[in-house]
Amino acid sequence: MAANEEELYQDYILDHYEDPFHRGKCQTCTHVHEGANPLCGDVIRMELQIDDRGTMKEVYFNGNGCCISQAAASMLVEKFDGHSVEEVKRFTAQDMLDLFGARLTPNRQKCCLLSWRVLQAAIYSPLENHKGGKSQALPAASPPGGRKA
Repeated sequence: MAANEEELYQDYILDHYEDPFHRGKCQTCTHVHEGANPLCGDVIRMELQIDDRGTMKEVYFNGNGCCISQAAASMLVEKFDGHSVEEVKRFTAQDMLDLFGARLTPNRQKCCLLSWRVLQAAIYSPLENHKGGKSQALPAASPPGGRKA
């Protein structure tokens, strides 16, 4: 990768870290999952609203951790907000690394892949108390904020 490309990726990653897409809570959450990377302490929580046709009407994340894990979560949420669960099922770990863009060491790849693993699990994790599009309030991993769609 050329030096200019590497700088563009770094700027793109920092933009997602400093001004994340849909960081916060999904007010009409139907599915949720949280995961952590025990090696570094990164935590990601995904909250989704999935309709009866399998479309993710809203995708939000929250969490704490390094720039890579938080930026990767923002990129993933931005990519899949409004898309189908089937698209998430077909999205591979390599697709996630390609979406992130920058070359990563194997340990840093785990930081990048955390949000991918959590989203994959979230689509299979409906809230037990979900009835008619409403859900009980869920605690956030950190204060909400960030850019909206």
